[in-house]
Amino acid sequence: MFHKNTEKLESFIGCNTFFKGDIDTKGTLRVDGSIEGNITADWVIVGEQARITGNISARGIVIGGKMDGNVKAKEIVEIKNKGQINGEIMSKKLVVAEGGIFEGKSTMPREESKVIELQAAEKSK
Repeated sequence: MFHKNTEKLESFIGCNTFFKGDIDTKGTLRVDGSIEGNITADWVIVGEQARITGNISARGIVIGGKMDGNVKAKEIVEIKNKGQINGEIMSKKLVVAEGGIFEGKSTMPREESKVIELQAAEKSK
């Protein structure tokens, strides 16, 4: 998930924390507590004890706890063996580990292929 030395944990919601409201942050957010609200970040990691009610939008999302809402990832959504998502997922890649639960709809957008047209030079007679 992380590229060596390029991604680091920058924000943290602890296991005894309840947060109500939207979070918009740069970098990586790890949630081990409870959140009611929407999350926007570069990367989001939801720990096994975490409970989220709301939507998540990020480059990559790892779900180890319970999530009620929609997730939208530019790159990947990964549901760990104790993770659970109830809602819609939109991502290029979706990984569900054995034991992970996903109830909802998933959409995997396709990049439109870029067609390059080459015109042949006309032969002069």
